[in-house]
Amino acid sequence: MLIDSHCHLQFNAFNDDRDEVIKRCQEKGTILNVVGTQRDTSKTAVELAEKHEGMYATIGLHPIHLFPTRVDEEETTFVSREEDFDELYYGELVKSKKVIGVGETGIDLFHLPSDKPREEVLAKQKDVFIKHYQFARKHNLPLVIHVRDAHEEMLETLASTASTRGVVHCYTGNWHYAKQYLDMDLCLGFTGVITFPAKKTNPQVQYDLLEVVKNCPLEKMLIETDSPYLAPQAYRGQRCEPWMVEEVAKKIAEIKQIGLDEVIEQTNANFKRLFKRII
Repeated sequence: MLIDSHCHLQFNAFNDDRDEVIKRCQEKGTILNVVGTQRDTSKTAVELAEKHEGMYATIGLHPIHLFPTRVDEEETTFVSREEDFDELYYGELVKSKKVIGVGETGIDLFHLPSDKPREEVLAKQKDVFIKHYQFARKHNLPLVIHVRDAHEEMLETLASTASTRGVVHCYTGNWHYAKQYLDMDLCLGFTGVITFPAKKTNPQVQYDLLEVVKNCPLEKMLIETDSPYLAPQAYRGQRCEPWMVEEVAKKIAEIKQIGLDEVIEQTNANFKRLFKRII
């Protein structure tokens, strides 16, 4: 059994063949945590999870959706829709027994709206993150934390709270920051990014990430895909699907020089320990 601790199966990229993708995941014994990024994708995550065995949902508002922001990446291009965190709306969604976490929420200083000062955007993102944190504590759920180009700001914000139960999703930073998250008793989530070759223009970034994988205790690791994005190197150029999470586990086993079964068994246990609502 594999667990993809973070995917977006409800996104438009799967509209044409979602049932086929779900079947492939089921055939490979893959459990999914379908993560929302705003109101509608949180709602559809819950609806999907309620329809299928071995599927769960996390609900919340991604920081890029706090202002209209152009997102232009290799795998997607869109302008985000402005929203605010509506506790009453999410309070209805959280009543589902299939909701196991809150997020993804956090701080993103990579994608910034062109018409807003950085300080205004950061202040809003911190405020909304704290709202998610309070909501998660109220409902005894872990946080799924998004951080991009903002580790200092996130660590400062976390330091202002009481203890936080959660995971730093799609960790791509260095050991300096990783150790601080681990010292706060957070887990780190790793995606297919760890399977990528180092970029010739800046190889140190990948070397730093692989050092984190090597140093991070296996007991604090989760594996994920972030599908439909970030397909592991073996499937690079294709749409990422949740069952591909096995490639992440294989890379961790290679780096740590341990068995694949040990990685899968321990990361499954970590997931169940963090997301206590698992049925």
